[in-house]
Amino acid sequence: MKAIVCVKQVPDTQGKVAVKPDGTMDRAAMATITNPDDLNAVEAALQLKEETGCEVVVVTMGPPPAEGMLRELIARGADRGVLVSGREFGGSDTFATSQILAAAVNKIGVGPDDIVFCGRQAIDGDTAQVGPQIAEKLHLPQVTYVTDIQKDGNDLVVKRQLEDGYMELKVHTPCLLTCIKELNQPRYMSVSGIFECFDKPIEVFDYNALKDDPLIETDTIGLKGSPTNVYKSFAPPVKGAGMMVESVDQLVGILNDKHLV
Repeated sequence: MKAIVCVKQVPDTQGKVAVKPDGTMDRAAMATITNPDDLNAVEAALQLKEETGCEVVVVTMGPPPAEGMLRELIARGADRGVLVSGREFGGSDTFATSQILAAAVNKIGVGPDDIVFCGRQAIDGDTAQVGPQIAEKLHLPQVTYVTDIQKDGNDLVVKRQLEDGYMELKVHTPCLLTCIKELNQPRYMSVSGIFECFDKPIEVFDYNALKDDPLIETDTIGLKGSPTNVYKSFAPPVKGAGMMVESVDQLVGILNDKHLV
């Protein structure tokens, strides 16, 4: 049994947003973190490992430096990491990204008892599309917005968050779940995990490793295979200094002077 977790390295929202002159994000110039919802997915997989002894595989698509993030997740308890990296994959939108990640998961192998975990959405795009698209391309049943997971033989009993309540569902494995922050509290790296993480394997899947998968075609991956493109990215303008007022009368006087009331 395996728990395969798809994770993403995203810009740190507490740092500076770097934008190239052409309007695209300069990710190499920005501090990065592991996408928060993906950490909840990793924690769900690690809890399943503690319960069943399954193998936990973390997989990400990104540039070579993303290996550092995979090492950190191995230090939290994952067994191995897979880095999907190639120039051919650059510029992929959610559709193309899901094509590539689904091919990578296919190469890792999804057995009858396996579970694929994803975070609900990434904080840089906020689309919540990649996880469900991976499930569709792998022909797996999926449950999104998961807040509780209980294993029941070859089935999972999961609680799915709705706008006005919860829905409890039973899903047969193999399946894909997208996780939200209410599911659990991600653990920290352990001291022993930090020492041992560099002894664990990191596999690299480049274009040549995945090109034989039916999902990988030159017109379905990368910028060419992306139906949507970001027209322009920009840093938000710096807000001006605020003003402290001591009374309502003072505030009304300021607004009167500006002809706002």
